[in-house]
Amino acid sequence: MNTISRFALLLTPMLLLACHKKEPANAPAPVVIAPAPVAAPAPVTAPAPAAIDPANMTAEQRDQAEKQARFDYGTMEDKYINDPHGQWAATASASSTYGDPKPDDSNRAQVGAVGPVDGKYWINFNIEIGFDWIEMGYAKPVNATEVRLVLHDGQGAEAISKVELQDTDGKWNTIWSGLSDVKADKRGARTWFIRTFPKTSYKVKGVKYTIANNVERVHKYVDAGQLIGD
Repeated sequence: MNTISRFALLLTPMLLLACHKKEPANAPAPVVIAPAPVAAPAPVTAPAPAAIDPANMTAEQRDQAEKQARFDYGTMEDKYINDPHGQWAATASASSTYGDPKPDDSNRAQVGAVGPVDGKYWINFNIEIGFDWIEMGYAKPVNATEVRLVLHDGQGAEAISKVELQDTDGKWNTIWSGLSDVKADKRGARTWFIRTFPKTSYKVKGVKYTIANNVERVHKYVDAGQLIGD
């Protein structure tokens, strides 16, 4: 075979390949983008009523506010007084008594501070000198969680500086000391000084309150003391 013939044989397949149409590659599957979820509209709430400045209250509004405050106080006090886990002091003694050295018996702790709230009081002697204390004993020792001291007109609530619990072996354990954050509760005739704490691992039979007389320069009036626990 001559050179021209061999060249023709090679050229023919090349021309056929060039003329053959290239098959298109498989196109990628279209990407479907899901629409973003539409957030639910925020619920429409009515704005809270604006607090009324007491200075701008009408006489009717002021009267209504005072009644509401007395009702709230009465509800709170009723809950404390009728607490099924609470008990009132069965005995009481104190460092001083109004009228010392010969005080009226009605002012003594054993008379004024035992039993439930009754409008009788222990009154201390000093207004601003030194410290006074009152100890209260309870008939049933309990694992305690809270103590409540009831003070007439709030006198002495700001002066309480320490609270101690007595276990059945007679040992005293301090569960709080410092400056009192309790102010006189003007909604009612009494103020409740309350301290809550983790349940004691020991049984409590007594509570002692120490009073810093100079912190609140008035006679202190204690009506009753309540121990909470089981």
